Amino acid sequence: MINKKRIAKTATALLTAAMLIQAVPAHADSVHVAKEGDTFYTLSKQYGVGLNTLIKANSDISTYNIYGGLKITIPGKTNTVSAAAATNAKTITTASLDVNADNKSVQAWGKTFDYSKSVDVKATAYSADASENGGWGAVDYFGNPLELGTIAVDPSIIPLGTKVLVTGHTHPGLPKQAFVATARDVGSAIKGHKIDIYIPGSKQSVSTFGIQDVELYILK
Repeated sequence: MINKKRIAKTATALLTAAMLIQAVPAHADSVHVAKEGDTFYTLSKQYGVGLNTLIKANSDISTYNIYGGLKITIPGKTNTVSAAAATNAKTITTASLDVNADNKSVQAWGKTFDYSKSVDVKATAYSADASENGGWGAVDYFGNPLELGTIAVDPSIIPLGTKVLVTGHTHPGLPKQAFVATARDVGSAIKGHKIDIYIPGSKQSVSTFGIQDVELYILK
């Protein structure tokens, strides 16, 4: 004999389960607050996410500029970042520098970089504001969108395409103590031992950078 009550309960349970499944995002992303030494490779292993998938989900982050406190999107994972971690992310942004002049290597963010030489330069900063980009818009010399890690140089001193480790700067819009940059832009006022650092943010906030003495390590 068919138990109608049992069938009704089973149908109700199945319907409830289906509703719950639909309510949970199948591809919810999470945010990982980076710590010193993190790389896209180690994070892909930690979270079981494909390396290329992880890099694509964070296309605005250079693989060379993963520093403590940086927020990294982990695709397809439930967000478990606590409010405390998000708060700490604002302050844990200091690179640990260790320069070995004999071996011409420098350690920053737990990574070791080999360099060919160091160069002392005067640094200024610019924003994406049209008035600071010659009316060309927020793009570099090659037409690529400006991003953290873009610097304008005098190509006779630092050839375009050169990667450098920038050290000795101070500004809340930049990683503290050190970050990797690429010479992708030029400027009419950038002549000789000068660089112009692109910083995301308003023209007013970027202008507080002023003029600073920084040291560049030309990376191999």
